[in-house]
Amino acid sequence: MTTGSSSASRSTTDGISTYLGQERALRADRLGTGGLLLSVLAATAPLMVVAGVMPTTFAVMGIVGQPLLFVVLGVVLILFSVGYAEMSRHVHNAGAFYAYISRGLGGTAGAAAALVALVAYNALQVGIYGIFGFEVSGLFSTYAHLQIAWWIPALVAALVVGALGWLKIDVNARVLGVLLVIEVALVVIFDIAAIGDPAKEGLSLHAFNPDTLTGAGVGTALCFCIAAFLGFEQAPVYAEETSRPHILVPRVMFLAVGGVAVFFAISCWALTVAAGPSAIVGTSQKQSAGLLFFLTESRLGGTFTDVLHVLFVTGMFAAMLSFHNVVARYTFAMGREGLLPASFGRTAGASGAPGTGSLLQSAVALVVVIAFAVADDKPTGDPTAPVLHLFTWGGNIGALGVILLMAAASVSVIVFFARRGALGAQSWRLITSALAAVALLVIAGYTVKDFDVLVGAGPDSALSWALPGIVVLAALIGLVQGLVLRFRSPEAHARIGLGNEAFQLDKAAQEPS
Repeated sequence: MTTGSSSASRSTTDGISTYLGQERALRADRLGTGGLLLSVLAATAPLMVVAGVMPTTFAVMGIVGQPLLFVVLGVVLILFSVGYAEMSRHVHNAGAFYAYISRGLGGTAGAAAALVALVAYNALQVGIYGIFGFEVSGLFSTYAHLQIAWWIPALVAALVVGALGWLKIDVNARVLGVLLVIEVALVVIFDIAAIGDPAKEGLSLHAFNPDTLTGAGVGTALCFCIAAFLGFEQAPVYAEETSRPHILVPRVMFLAVGGVAVFFAISCWALTVAAGPSAIVGTSQKQSAGLLFFLTESRLGGTFTDVLHVLFVTGMFAAMLSFHNVVARYTFAMGREGLLPASFGRTAGASGAPGTGSLLQSAVALVVVIAFAVADDKPTGDPTAPVLHLFTWGGNIGALGVILLMAAASVSVIVFFARRGALGAQSWRLITSALAAVALLVIAGYTVKDFDVLVGAGPDSALSWALPGIVVLAALIGLVQGLVLRFRSPEAHARIGLGNEAFQLDKAAQEPS
């Protein structure tokens, strides 16, 4: 059997290749290049990055050369994508990261990666509810003069996201696409306005000067900035739902990484041009997350800024929906392969969406939001704990998990092709994977080292080890699960990461010779 071949994803009767029935496979032919690209890019939440991540990095780390960091990270992630994309031509599985890792490093490592991915993407998705609820409550206060607690819009959003997650992925792609296109258009308008009306220092390229990246804060700044890219690596998760995954998935990955790197580098530079390279740090410290809106007010007027506020919220909603879809598909893949109860490995009726996984993710989101709401003893409109804690804790736990998964996947690519005697044919891809693995492990090291800075805790706070410890705990539990499965059911363990191909093996084994 050709690993991941298109013939392995179809049958002659119903278009779904699965020995165990249609409900055990995701529907193919539902996503083309456009739909897949929009689903992936929505998770990057461009306006949330420009209005939130960039000002925070300028303010906290005091590094003017942040635009150059996006270029550097773009190079690192393209190096990662070379091997990752090649792997996607051979393995088509909704549990992309853990499927790739299990193919290269074995089923036990794959089981650990599966649980880390589940925890990381859940943390990323749920974390956004904190800042989303706070921003929506702020809009109600400003425009409707109503004071509502942050957790009310957060809970409503969780229910709406859960409903959309139950629907077809093409419905979600349209929702994500409209929000994303408008969001990007508004940021581009700001970029043009900033270039057309720069601060007194003019169109300075100082932010791209390597000298701006000196100092102890560069490593931590990389941790802030790499979170802006999270989402591009999700393309292989949807491989089973495309007609030509060996073509579409690599294409979308490179378009996403390249586009995000250029877009964020230019937009970050536009912020320095609008405020002035010498003033960008001080202005960011003063304005915080209001920096972008402060800069657009004088150049594009109040109406544009109001629209930008609304799109800031819808962009976060799009990101929540995108991460929800990914978590649901990881859950589906794990249920299908025995890492979760079998009920999670079935799709929902005619839509072909991973309905049980979608319900589980919605339940997790609701429980976490309710827990933080119960713990909130601050007055309505207060952005302190636990509103922003939910966002910063969840975001950084998720980012650390994904960085480690990318590093492990890079190593897995090398082992996968080495075992198949393809060292010569794939040599340049293996070199890029090795370089990416080293770079990603360095970034992960800085993330753990400076976790107290990333979550705004003191250096002696237990959070500095407890929060990254969640990722470590997930990996350890996954390893134990993999070892137990290997001991109790070697055949099931051997098929971790095979996805639909395992069903084809079952079918072949039962056919008369």
